[in-house]
Amino acid sequence: MKESVELARHFGANLRRVRRRAGISQEELGFRSGLHRTEVGLLERGARVPRIDTLLKLVAALGVRIECPLFDGIVWQGGETTTRPGAFAFSAQDDKAASAVSTPGDGPVRG
Repeated sequence: MKESVELARHFGANLRRVRRRAGISQEELGFRSGLHRTEVGLLERGARVPRIDTLLKLVAALGVRIECPLFDGIVWQGGETTTRPGAFAFSAQDDKAASAVSTPGDGPVRG
């Protein structure tokens, strides 16, 4: 339990720092990511740990990258209005990344 609380706090501090560096408010980040601003606040305070879909929405909204083969081919495309909040887009998995993941011991996996 203690580790998950510390994880949430550390993630929240990182999220706040990156959001401020981007020069946007919690409300703007919420709009760009399709999340409510209160959800952004809860994440920044460390009251919650994001689900994978929430994490990908935040990454896209902040314009940062996650280098991990587990996320290859999954992209969040933000919406333009509150009635069109955005959606996930999926592409074919990169063959090179798939082989890197499926053949352990053949060298380092990128990410």
